Amino acid sequence: MHTPDISALSTLVLGASFLLSLLFGALVQRTHFCTMGAISDVVNMGDWTRMRQWGLAIGVAMVGFALMAYAGIIDPTKTIHGGNRWLWLSSAVGGALFGFGMVLSSGCGSKTLVRVGGGSLKSLVVMLVMGFTAFATMKGITAVVRVATVDQVAVDFASTANLPYLAAAALGLSPALTTLCLGLGVGAVFIVWALRGEDFRRLENLVAGIGVGAIILGMWWVSGHLGHVAEHPDTLEEAFLATNSGRAEAMSFVAPVAYALDWLMFFSDKSKVLTLGIVSVFGVIAGSALMALWSRSFRWEGFGGTEDVANHLVGAVLMGVGGVTAMGCTIGQGLTGLSTLGLNSLVAFVAILAGATMAFRYQMWRLERMA
Repeated sequence: MHTPDISALSTLVLGASFLLSLLFGALVQRTHFCTMGAISDVVNMGDWTRMRQWGLAIGVAMVGFALMAYAGIIDPTKTIHGGNRWLWLSSAVGGALFGFGMVLSSGCGSKTLVRVGGGSLKSLVVMLVMGFTAFATMKGITAVVRVATVDQVAVDFASTANLPYLAAAALGLSPALTTLCLGLGVGAVFIVWALRGEDFRRLENLVAGIGVGAIILGMWWVSGHLGHVAEHPDTLEEAFLATNSGRAEAMSFVAPVAYALDWLMFFSDKSKVLTLGIVSVFGVIAGSALMALWSRSFRWEGFGGTEDVANHLVGAVLMGVGGVTAMGCTIGQGLTGLSTLGLNSLVAFVAILAGATMAFRYQMWRLERMA
């Protein structure tokens, strides 16, 4: 039996993850792909262009994940979204908090990193505060509150808590075939809806949607296939190399920011090692910075005043707490998680939209009151 070189394979996983996240940062910087911006365009201007970018990315990610799962390239039950617990209240509350927070902070977790790469010092503050509160919600004081409240409400299934596996169990069908059919079907709906917009079918929009969706799939392949070891030589157990969860992961940008700060602060501690999530944080910032410098759009940006500082700090806290409670952000749940058709991701996705919409309505009310 061939014994894999774990060190070399881990380095390969980290290198591939960094390159994909570098591409993600450059692509988002160039095309202005933005979840918060998409919701803002719809609520404030009735413009669905960037929302269609997001829809196209979701569709591409769903179709690709379904094909990889059916081909046996990745096992949906062994991903970070493959548990059997439906934490619907955590997903709803966390998603709403995150959605509201990202509006106050001028962008979600991924957009914050992109803006840091573009020279935004206030996004750097948001990143630090978000990472701190995210870590506290994983292991600190807010973690105690989370575990004692919303995490107590859950539905446990015999199979994986996603639509394909639940449908397969109810209908007596093959989970693999059901995953393929639902993934292709739902993904096609998102793709067709996105492409139906006449003004949407331009190169920049297509590159944004297809590119982001393809990068998510690339991360799934790296984590769930390239980094998969059937029997780790040290533990003699199955392993997914260079992941924080010990399961297959793709992109997410709340908990990984916390892990990145932890790695930087305790760098000399040999137990703190690089993971896919950590290098993704650095990769997105680097990719955005390179694109901003190349396109000459790099600009230093600071806070506009006391109220601006307060809004961004509150928003960062809400994103840190909400992102961990919901087990993901607009990318972690709204793209990566949705590609698996997980129930937690579906609830978190809707809650993020609702929270962001409420935040925009709040801001409009504030402006009208001041006027």
